[in-house]
Amino acid sequence: MTPVQELAALIERYTPIEGPQETALPRVRLVRYTAPSAPMHGVQKPAFCIIAGGCKQAMIGDRILVYDSASYLIAAVDLPVVGQVIEASPDAPYLGLALDLDPAMLAALVSETGSAPSTLSSPGLALSRITPGLLDAVVRLVRLLDTPADIAVLAPLAEREILYRLLTGDQQAQVRAIAMADSRLNQVNRAIGWIRRNYAQPFTIGQVAEEASMSPSALHAHFKAVTAMSPLQYQKQIRLQEARQLILGTGLDAARAGHEVGYDSPSQFSREYRRLFGAPPIADAERLRARPELMAGA
Repeated sequence: MTPVQELAALIERYTPIEGPQETALPRVRLVRYTAPSAPMHGVQKPAFCIIAGGCKQAMIGDRILVYDSASYLIAAVDLPVVGQVIEASPDAPYLGLALDLDPAMLAALVSETGSAPSTLSSPGLALSRITPGLLDAVVRLVRLLDTPADIAVLAPLAEREILYRLLTGDQQAQVRAIAMADSRLNQVNRAIGWIRRNYAQPFTIGQVAEEASMSPSALHAHFKAVTAMSPLQYQKQIRLQEARQLILGTGLDAARAGHEVGYDSPSQFSREYRRLFGAPPIADAERLRARPELMAGA
């Protein structure tokens, strides 16, 4: 059995139902789909993602990334992403893993391995080819689900090795930048955090630039490089995602949900909601209640 086959067998064993599932391993989610999915909208937090079977695409702004078991994906900041499983069947399911990246663990490793991240802004979502050493560390981490008593002691060691492999791999600049408070990535991340906290309020680029300790022109350029969208486009995505959660979670009607997230015009809200999610608010909510696995996926 190859390492990819072993990882696939482990993921399938611990995903008894469709969709993403939490595990006993800290920060690790597994996911299984037995058919191609509809587009799944969500905010992807900083994470390392790997596929052991099937194929998926991730869309951010105008960028589309397609990956399978030959690649891994790094999300370096909070990003509104549209994920879609494009290859899966009952006999050959889509099987994936996501490990949330721990900035404190990364910072400790960066201090040991040295070297600073690039001052250039790299995409906040990027693919690289998987290496044997990285794949082996992932398999050993997931294998611990077979021996739960070992997780507390051995899981941190396997996770540390995964992070080390990432810090020395093709995406080392992005991964190191997550841990560095003065990196361009973290300046953009401060802007992202401000927008997410104040998404319902109008803002100027100057306000956000001040939060990020950047000039407005620098913020706009670096924000676009990292997120593939402008700060205002990012705000719109977050507003619509939050409205979707309000409609699903509290049963608010479309007009009230739109007002809560900052829209003055109900017709504009419904129009932009439909453009993003492919259906009017109420029809979209009914679809998601019937198929909650469409809300997110690793």
